[in-house]
Amino acid sequence: MQTSTQMQTRGQRIYYGWVVAWTAFGVLSLTYGVQFSFGVLLPSIAQDLGISRTAASLCFSVYVFVYSALSSYSGSLTDRRGPRLVLVLGAVLLGTGYGLSALAQTQWQLFITLGLIAAAGMSASFVPCNATVVRWFLRRRGQALSISTSGGSFAAVAMPLLMGWLISYTSWRVLYGVMALVVFIGLLTASRLMAASPEAKGLSIDGESGRRGDLTLTPGGPDPTGAAAQPQKVALTTEEPSLSRREAMRTPVFWIIAGIFLCTWLVVFLPMVHLSPFARGLGASPGLAAAMVSSVGVGGLVGRTLTGTVSDRMGAETTLAIVLSVQVLAFVVFATSHSMATLFPAAAAFGFGYGGTTTVFPAIVGDRFGRAHAGAIVGLLFAGAGSLAAVGPFMAAWIYDSTGSYRPAFVLSAAANAVGLILVFVLRSTAMRGQRTAPHRGNLAPG
Repeated sequence: MQTSTQMQTRGQRIYYGWVVAWTAFGVLSLTYGVQFSFGVLLPSIAQDLGISRTAASLCFSVYVFVYSALSSYSGSLTDRRGPRLVLVLGAVLLGTGYGLSALAQTQWQLFITLGLIAAAGMSASFVPCNATVVRWFLRRRGQALSISTSGGSFAAVAMPLLMGWLISYTSWRVLYGVMALVVFIGLLTASRLMAASPEAKGLSIDGESGRRGDLTLTPGGPDPTGAAAQPQKVALTTEEPSLSRREAMRTPVFWIIAGIFLCTWLVVFLPMVHLSPFARGLGASPGLAAAMVSSVGVGGLVGRTLTGTVSDRMGAETTLAIVLSVQVLAFVVFATSHSMATLFPAAAAFGFGYGGTTTVFPAIVGDRFGRAHAGAIVGLLFAGAGSLAAVGPFMAAWIYDSTGSYRPAFVLSAAANAVGLILVFVLRSTAMRGQRTAPHRGNLAPG
């Protein structure tokens, strides 16, 4: 069998970074597939447990908060020990959490199994996988992140349709049990394919043979062998920044980025959980309502596929402004829609915006602060801003139970995203030339 180094040498036909990117795609497909099934199964879960939608959504909100908060730790652990250990832990916790959720009889049991155990496992997905992809790419970082992050959108297309069909033939408990087993096996398999960095496999970044300068990382970087951490030679261009998490936190750019994604993720899961019930309230059948969430996934696939390549050319921050504008418009249409004819395109538009923002997020971090500590920085930002995504679904459920309508929640969501859009322009106007990655051509513009 050819080694990855041999494959790179023979015409550089296969760069192992693409294996990493597609493996990350698979991980996110599985983990987000189970997550996105919650909105379709929500009415069945609430009815079976004898609780309101607000109470059931609170369990999901706790889940989002916990896995987002723990992403700071999982990102740092990925930097120190590599992604393989993180994925193994994620497989055990996710499989156990969803398996026990299938047996829950009360709300407090669902809090523990879904909101704590499964959430801890979920922290092994987005941040560790995409931070690892960032380490493998520089010039084609956006394109690689398009592949990896598209796993979430693929899941959003397939799983709601599948769950909407299967729930007619079986119970949500059986479905959760089966998904627990699939996720456990899938993440264990993925852990064997993920590698911490190109240097860990004796390769150069982007699969290019030339090096424009070396930077020695301090001890504590990924050590796939499991031995004591040793300094690593990382092929970085002399212009590439390399800020630690503490150094990044001292810059205004870090806090502006945190504000942008706080405003974005605060309401990002609201459509995933409540768009299907909203559609049913407009008279849609259960299957058609489930297809609404799949429309979000279709839009997300398009958004993630396009934005990565576009960000390599136009810049991640310019691309972020575009996709956030689309997301604001989608929420406005949600708030004013009264038919499937307008709701379906709006769902796809929201997916486009959501997919785009999640794709450019790790790219912006890599461009501004470098790839050496990408896991820790992405994890910290995700923990701070992403944990507030727990507020959105619960807020919408409370508004629905109080007013009988989801429309006020959609209006507030549009406003939150609009504030995030304003902060993008603040970020672009901030003079941080010293934290730019020169080879990432789209980000060479001032500010």
